Amino acid sequence: MKLSKLASTLTPYTAGEQPKEKTVKLNTNENPYPPSPAVERALREFDTAKYRLYPDPTASGLRRAIAEYEGVNTENVFVGNGSDEVLSFAFAAFYGGEDKPVLFADVTYSFYKVFGSLYGVNYRELPLTADMRLDIKSIIGHADDSCGCVFANPNAPTSIAEEREALLELAEAYGEKPVIADEAYADFSHVRSMAGDVFTHKNLLVVKTFSKSRSLAGARCGYAIGDSELIDALRTVKNCFNSYPVNAVTAAAAEAAIRDREYFDKCVSKITYERGRMTAKLRELGFELPDSDANFVFAEYPGVSGEQLQNGLRSRGIVVRRFNSPRIKDRLRITVGTGEDTDVLISALREMLSGGSGQF
Repeated sequence: MKLSKLASTLTPYTAGEQPKEKTVKLNTNENPYPPSPAVERALREFDTAKYRLYPDPTASGLRRAIAEYEGVNTENVFVGNGSDEVLSFAFAAFYGGEDKPVLFADVTYSFYKVFGSLYGVNYRELPLTADMRLDIKSIIGHADDSCGCVFANPNAPTSIAEEREALLELAEAYGEKPVIADEAYADFSHVRSMAGDVFTHKNLLVVKTFSKSRSLAGARCGYAIGDSELIDALRTVKNCFNSYPVNAVTAAAAEAAIRDREYFDKCVSKITYERGRMTAKLRELGFELPDSDANFVFAEYPGVSGEQLQNGLRSRGIVVRRFNSPRIKDRLRITVGTGEDTDVLISALREMLSGGSGQF
C-alpha cells in the first residue's frame, strides 16, 4: 500500500522500553511510588453509568482544580491526554504554516522534532553549551529569525534547570511570538515554575504533566497554563482533532491527585532525597554527572562507552535509557527509583567496574 508523502517521511518518537520480565526499571522516569490514596478513592467511587455519556469536552472540574493549584483562572488552563498531546497541539496552533522556524535545543526532548515533522513546522536546533546548558543568549539572538521557541526546564535528558529570571528575559525578548516552557520535571526542581508568569508574559505557555510527580503516567493527562488567547488557540486545534480528549475516569483521577498536596509533597521529597543519594554514590564510583533538577540523572563513566554500561546493566536485570546521538551517546539517563533500586544499581555498577570492561 502506498503511504502519503507525509507519512512516508516521518520518523516517530521512540518510547522507552517496557520490559515484560521482572527488572529494576529505571528508564522511563516513572514515579516509583503509587498515586495518592485520594486517586484510589476517586476511582472506587466513580459512577460507571457515566461511561455511556461523552465526557465534559472542557474537563471543567479538573481545570478548576488545576487553576486553584496554580493560582490562575480556569480560562488560563487547557488539559489533554498527557503533556505530549498538549505540546503537539501547541506546535500546530502556534508554529504550523509559519515561514520562519521554531527554535529548540539540539539536545532536548526528541518529540519536538517529531511534532515539527508531523505538522510541517519548520524548526531549527540550537546547540547546547559545552557544559550542556541552554544557550539562552543564542536563543534570544535568533528571536527575529524565528516564529517562537520551545524549551524544557529542567531539560531532558540532561536534567539541568535554568534559572527562571533568564528564561523570563528570553520570553520578554520574543515579544508576541509564542514561547513554550515544557515543565514536565519542574516539580523536582529548585527553580520555581513559570506558571504564575503567564499574566505578565502573554506569549508564554507553560506545559505540565501528571505522569511524573503525581504517579499518573498510565492515566495520560497533561495541561497548559497561559493567556486566554493561547488557551483558545489550543482549544481550536483540539476541536479539529478530538472534542473529548480527556476521558471521565482520567479527569476524576487527576483532579483527586492535584487536590492532595500533602501526599504530593511527601513523594517529591522522597524522590529528591533519593536523587541526592544516587548522585553521591555514582560520583563515588567515578561517574560524572551534573546536579539534577529532575527525577533522573544523566551520567557517564570516563573511558567506558554508554552502550557497554547499558548492556552490562541490562544483563543484570536493570534497564536504563541511552540516546544514540553523538553528543550524548556515552551518557545514561537513569530514573530515580526507591532506595532499594539505587542499592541494586550501585551494586551492579560496582561489580561491572571492579573487573574492567571484561566484566561487562
